[in-house]
Amino acid sequence: MGLEEDFLLADADDEKTIEFIKNYLPQELKEKFSDDELYYFLDLIDEYYSESGILDAQPDEDGYVNIDLEEVVAYIVKEAKKDEVGEYDPEEVLFVVQGEMEYGNSLLQRPVSLPFLLRTAMQSFGNYCG
Repeated sequence: MGLEEDFLLADADDEKTIEFIKNYLPQELKEKFSDDELYYFLDLIDEYYSESGILDAQPDEDGYVNIDLEEVVAYIVKEAKKDEVGEYDPEEVLFVVQGEMEYGNSLLQRPVSLPFLLRTAMQSFGNYCG
C-alpha cells in the first residue's frame, strides 16, 4: 500500500472517529467544538499515547491496558493552552476523550476481516514510526 493510500485511510478513519465523537457528546456540547478542534484533540490523543509509553505497556491478564482518561484530558488542556489554540474545560474535553475511546472499543466489538486488521495494524505502525 502506498503512502498516499495510507493517508487516505487515516483521513477516512479520522472522519469516522469525529462523527462518532459528535454523536457521543451530550446535547449541550454538540456545537461546542468545531471539527478542527476535534481533529486537533485526536492528534493530541495520539501524541499522548505515543509519548506516554501506553503503546509499549503490557496488557493485564484480561488483555487490557489501563489508560487514565484524566491524564489524557490534562495533556490535551495543557497542550492546547501552550499551542495557543484555546483554554478548555477539562470536564468537557473528557467527553471527547471518552468518545474517542468508545469509538475504538466499538471497532473491537464488531466482526472484522483479517485483511482489515492487518491494514489497520500496518497503518497504526506507520503512523508511529514516521
